Amino acid sequence: MVLVYAFALLVGGLLIINSVFAYQSKHIDPAFWNTVWYQTKLLPAFFAANIMIGYGVKFSHKVFHNLTFALTLSKGVEIFVCVVIGYWFMKEVPNWKTFVGLGLVVAGFWISKMK
Repeated sequence: MVLVYAFALLVGGLLIINSVFAYQSKHIDPAFWNTVWYQTKLLPAFFAANIMIGYGVKFSHKVFHNLTFALTLSKGVEIFVCVVIGYWFMKEVPNWKTFVGLGLVVAGFWISKMK
């Protein structure tokens, strides 16, 4: 059950952070002060996302007893979230190369866990 919490926290936190940056790149004027004002308004969201990601890594470390594996898991989740955000905000439809790339990440993830 702790792994489910870890995964949910990682997905939630990474979804918040990647959504903020995707929205910024698409809808916020790139002028310095506009960007600063946007980022300042979203500091509470960044704080919540950082807490969620931190506890997601902590809980996954608690399950696997291997920090490298826990961080690798969080990067794999982040890549998946980036594909979802790319589709959601930028309408970038994943193709076969995207899935091959994700498969390579999963294979590397599995190899890193082998003893």
